[in-house]
Amino acid sequence: MIGYMSTRFPEYPVDPQFIGRWSPRAFTGKPMPEAELMSLFEAARWTPSSSNTQPWRFVYALAGSPGFGAMLATLAASNQAWARRASALIAVLSATESLPAGSTEPKPSPQHAIDTGAAWMSLALQAEKLGWRTHAMGGLDREALRQALAVPAHFAAHCVVAVGEKGDASTLDASQQAREAPNARQPLAAMVAEGRVSFER
Repeated sequence: MIGYMSTRFPEYPVDPQFIGRWSPRAFTGKPMPEAELMSLFEAARWTPSSSNTQPWRFVYALAGSPGFGAMLATLAASNQAWARRASALIAVLSATESLPAGSTEPKPSPQHAIDTGAAWMSLALQAEKLGWRTHAMGGLDREALRQALAVPAHFAAHCVVAVGEKGDASTLDASQQAREAPNARQPLAAMVAEGRVSFER
């Protein structure tokens, strides 16, 4: 977590894990034991969930596997340039429908995205605990990802997460090196209001 305090200043006391987590692009390519990757999914498994529907779904590929190359190819070129050194790639999906208890017909699941976002955060924090880093990417061709992973229509494709051991920034190109540092956040006043909305964006 060393280095984050130059850009990250909490306004109120908070556990260091929340400020210390950030999304690097430089990875070493170190092989990741599959058992450790499963620990990340185990953490996500216990995420709070609306009506306990647990809509999050993950598809993973370890570096060197055919699935890794297929998933990597769906990313934007700028992301492929650095994500190829990750130890694993994880597609984050969610079921947009659920089957309520006692029902035989699936119903729309309006909370699928917020639940899945919470599951992704659980995964990311568990990775940090084990000494791995994560970087979620929204820059991808979602239709290509759907085809590569055979994703059914009733699942939303949110992002692909790169997991790996943090590497040296010198492995990145100049534009990426300039961004290889923890970034700041908007102040609480820009995102929190009491009683009624007081922000415009």
